[in-house]
Amino acid sequence: MTIARSKVTAQGQISVPAEVRRKLGIGPGSVLEWDDEDDKIVVRRAGRFSSEDIHRALFATPPTRRSLDDLKEGIRRHIARRHARR
Repeated sequence: MTIARSKVTAQGQISVPAEVRRKLGIGPGSVLEWDDEDDKIVVRRAGRFSSEDIHRALFATPPTRRSLDDLKEGIRRHIARRHARR
């Protein structure tokens, strides 16, 4: 079933019909993905990642636990390096 039709310009550009934009929830600056599935080309809104997905990708391994004394010593060393006279 056809939802809408678009015409290709000489520069290879198309306009996404309003009904399709509403259905996909896209607007200016949105990114579309074009996939080849068997004998069809499928167009979809590019996936969005949640902050949890990004956090898991950046921090895959949990941080090591440190004691309060270790943390205070690290702060002391940082301050000493930062404010050392040159």
